[in-house]
Amino acid sequence: MNSSETMISSSPGPELWAWLRLTLEPGVGTVTAKQLLAAFGLPEHIFAASYSQLMPVVGQKLALQLSTDCAPEIGALIERTFDWLAKPEHYIITLADAAYPASLLETHDPPVLLYVDGQLESLAQTHKMAMVGARHATVMGESNARAFAKYLAQKGWCIVSGLALGIDAASHEGALDSLCVGSTIAVMGTGINRLYPAQHKQLALRIKAQGALISELPLDTSAKAFHFPQRNRLVAGLSRGVLVVEAAKQSGSLITARMAADLGKEVFAIPGSIHSPLAHGCHALIRQGAKLVETGHDILEELGYAQPQQAPVRPSTEIAGLTQAQQTVLDLMAYEAVSVAQLAQRLGQDSASLTAQLVSFELQGIVMRLADGRYQRLAPKS
Repeated sequence: MNSSETMISSSPGPELWAWLRLTLEPGVGTVTAKQLLAAFGLPEHIFAASYSQLMPVVGQKLALQLSTDCAPEIGALIERTFDWLAKPEHYIITLADAAYPASLLETHDPPVLLYVDGQLESLAQTHKMAMVGARHATVMGESNARAFAKYLAQKGWCIVSGLALGIDAASHEGALDSLCVGSTIAVMGTGINRLYPAQHKQLALRIKAQGALISELPLDTSAKAFHFPQRNRLVAGLSRGVLVVEAAKQSGSLITARMAADLGKEVFAIPGSIHSPLAHGCHALIRQGAKLVETGHDILEELGYAQPQQAPVRPSTEIAGLTQAQQTVLDLMAYEAVSVAQLAQRLGQDSASLTAQLVSFELQGIVMRLADGRYQRLAPKS
């Protein structure tokens, strides 16, 4: 048993039963739960209280509900939760546990408990950075997410994101590529045993082995739209700051950024093309005061964790071994998606020979052909 495990009291028994029942009782949200805990102390004391003791705190209906035995379905779910907890690297952390993340205690409505699947020490990481962005991200957006996440993880930061498609997944993958234990935390918008989206099964397994999956929702809870803003408050609350990689103007990522700002945390944004709808959200954040960043070092420098000599040399846009004509093609592509016809017009070159050149670039991993037939230059690998 490691030192983090000794800081939790999540072994099956009357104490944990009471914590779980508190979160499962209908009508008892985080606000009511905190009122009850403030009045009675531990959950065991709540359920030992009489109707007359409970009524001034929660009213007649809830007082009657809490002063009697729990519903059979709640008891059955608690038993299933105990079965889940008995498996390796499964934990439940309550507000009373020393392992409960201190940063969440500083939020407006910290969850009463957290379900954890994976490496518990990930939650104890001092430096955490949230990374969020579009689900339908561009190739460049996902590439940027991987590069920033890997760099920060290699510098000892834990990357926090939401396991969604697009930027979330790329951020987790970049952190995992650092090969550092405790490199990433995925905050789920479902029960800890209900993976969403389903295609992230292999990614979730990697995260569990090298980081952690966490959720505040009961086992078997399926994905609902209103769960994800709840999840986003935990993503923001866990982290020292939030990096928005790529986002449209109405993106949910901007909600996470606002939550972080309201908590006094730093907000960072990566700029993009003025013609890309998925850059407009980041540009709006920058206009509102978010820090524009081009490298992971920019983030560490803003937070006061970077040494001057650590500043990376930005890679040259030129690629060794290419002719001047080939380099000109890449320079004119910049890093935006472009059609063969548009590029041929810029170069004054016929489409057939240009297509052959682009296919050659694709085989070399220099460009990527997108689903709509356009090509996009890929960022150089670090």
